[in-house]
Amino acid sequence: MAVVTRYTVHFSGHVQGVGFRYTVVHIARSYAAAGYVQNLSDGRVKLVAEGQPADLDSLVDQIARQMERYVTSHTLDKSAASGEFGRPAADGIAVRY
Repeated sequence: MAVVTRYTVHFSGHVQGVGFRYTVVHIARSYAAAGYVQNLSDGRVKLVAEGQPADLDSLVDQIARQMERYVTSHTLDKSAASGEFGRPAADGIAVRY
């Protein structure tokens, strides 16, 4: 069975009010992932995604590339997947408010 991991990524910069969360959801449709993307009160955007590390690495890299004019930095923490978001799928990332 494939290893499923959780990535928690915080994107900083001018990442709110620019369609960032919806861009993340669109990009995530190309990968098997499950989780959410959410604006934080401190101006950052948080992505919590579970899936295979190769898919999650590609997802985060593509987000950083596509949104590079808005992102000044991002941090990534890896942990064990909880499975709380269900099975990783192409439509598995949702916007949280």
